[in-house]
Amino acid sequence: MGKSVTRSNLSKTNEQRDYRIFEDYAYRLVDEARSVNTEKVFGLDGHIYAFDSTTIALCLEVFEWAKFRKHKGGIKVHTLYDIEAQVPTFFHITPAATNDMKAMPEIPYQKSAYYIFDRGYNDFANLYKIEQIEATFVVRAKKSLKFKQISWKRRLPKNILSDSTICFVVYKSSKDYPLSRFEELFITMKNKVVSSCF
Repeated sequence: MGKSVTRSNLSKTNEQRDYRIFEDYAYRLVDEARSVNTEKVFGLDGHIYAFDSTTIALCLEVFEWAKFRKHKGGIKVHTLYDIEAQVPTFFHITPAATNDMKAMPEIPYQKSAYYIFDRGYNDFANLYKIEQIEATFVVRAKKSLKFKQISWKRRLPKNILSDSTICFVVYKSSKDYPLSRFEELFITMKNKVVSSCF
């Protein structure tokens, strides 16, 4: 003891060290950060999460294994973000070329939680699993989504255009997700319409 560690020695040691040491420490910090901010901003019982991914570019000369295009290297980080605590709670790292939907089964889903996805996550088999554990999801519907209404509510709040139970017309979608509730919101912000479908 008493001597400083050289950069090369530290680098060599980190090469041989199991990455799970850093992963466990990161999740411990996440838990600590979440415990500080426990306020329920939206007044809902479960946690509210947003899930998305980002691609991190890597130099191919250093990370040859990360090649995903002719001259590009990278990885994709899929992140589950706790909106109320404002802390990322789960990370899943894949090759950069991995489709976003492939990461959905890795998410540690919780009962009574709310999950928000962009339209890149229209995987009905995985979305149905969320409903089966009594959690709720919100996803932007693709424009090409084909469905028919089975029943609908007639009296609605001003900002809701429609609230109906639907079934999917396309066989694969209907097999993956038997019935669904479809709500179309009409949100105005500073006289601009921000319409969303869930």
